[in-house]
Amino acid sequence: MQLAAQILIGLVAIIHIYILWLEMFAWTTQAPKVFKTIPKELFKPTKTLAANQGLYNGFLAAGLIWSLCIGDPHWKFYVAIFFLCCVIIAGIYGAATASKKILYVQSIPALVALILLHLK
Repeated sequence: MQLAAQILIGLVAIIHIYILWLEMFAWTTQAPKVFKTIPKELFKPTKTLAANQGLYNGFLAAGLIWSLCIGDPHWKFYVAIFFLCCVIIAGIYGAATASKKILYVQSIPALVALILLHLK
């Protein structure tokens, strides 16, 4: 994989590690500052749901990091494609159902990484 694609894949993984931390460990403390459209009184009762979402974001990050560690170029390429597509789809769904901002934070960086991945 080209260096630019690998860097962007790493950045997308870092974004998802941040989301994992926010949703699993800082939902009632830091998340209200990030998710300003959610009423503050809903953070405590939705803590378990947010932690579940955070876990899924962690799986996305793990898959992206895994793709960076694979030695075989074909396997590396296909694993990266799979996890980038998962991020793009999750971001599109989140943008359609929760906030348009999700499209820009998650889907667009993953889409750019996917495009770079195909430029050989």
